[in-house]
Amino acid sequence: MGPARVRRNQDADWDAWPVADYLAENYRRLHPCDTEVIHHHAAVYRDCAPGSLARTLELGAGPNLYPLMLAGAASRRIDALEPSAANLRYLRRQLDEGPDASWQPFYTLCRSLDPALPESGAEALRPVRVVPGGIDDLVPGTYDLASMNFVAESVTEDSAEFTLFCDAFVRAVRPGGRLLAAFMERMPSYRIGTGPVWPAFPVDEAALRSVFGPRTTGLRIARVAKDPTLPEYGDTGILLLTAGRPDGPPTRPPTGPPTPAGAPAPQG
Repeated sequence: MGPARVRRNQDADWDAWPVADYLAENYRRLHPCDTEVIHHHAAVYRDCAPGSLARTLELGAGPNLYPLMLAGAASRRIDALEPSAANLRYLRRQLDEGPDASWQPFYTLCRSLDPALPESGAEALRPVRVVPGGIDDLVPGTYDLASMNFVAESVTEDSAEFTLFCDAFVRAVRPGGRLLAAFMERMPSYRIGTGPVWPAFPVDEAALRSVFGPRTTGLRIARVAKDPTLPEYGDTGILLLTAGRPDGPPTRPPTGPPTPAGAPAPQG
């Protein structure tokens, strides 16, 4: 019996993403880890003057609204790029009808940390444009800031494809632009509710540094401890990333896969 086939992004039926189950497990209440992520991300947006970002990106937005809400003061246009038909339907409904009541505690926290945000979550979401598509649709250098939350490590088991996702994420911002991301730490392929197993690539800090270090400047990675109030996905916590895209001509980063989770970080 040969080794199990590594599943890539195209092997999963993302149009059938279980939105209701995902929200029930993760976002129908404010978990301690959400509080940590919001504090981290709000500090980045609070450092940007209101309306100073012409166009920002939420890559693989999914049905998670708080990253979009957090950008609502600093950004004049927020592109929620999303390939899943199920997630697109949810996002459009939230924009058309207003966010579900369960998002209010998230937004209350967002606004307490960034008073420049408007009074309501619905107002914060007004700059959002729902954009069907994936990384192949990104035009390099388009955005002042790009955000990505629990995406690149949660859509493929292939280390090379994980690196491609992260590279496209970095290149989406203009030189001098900013990057903001959150990753599930060491999460194996996972299940939502009683549905199918979705592909994932387990990463740790060393893996993120091997991918983002050569491609960015000012790289910072912080860790949030595993949240026992969430379902058991096999992760060991959350990794939070901030960085910038270097000014000047791009360098040629290594093309090899990231350092596997648990392996020592490269030296030198």
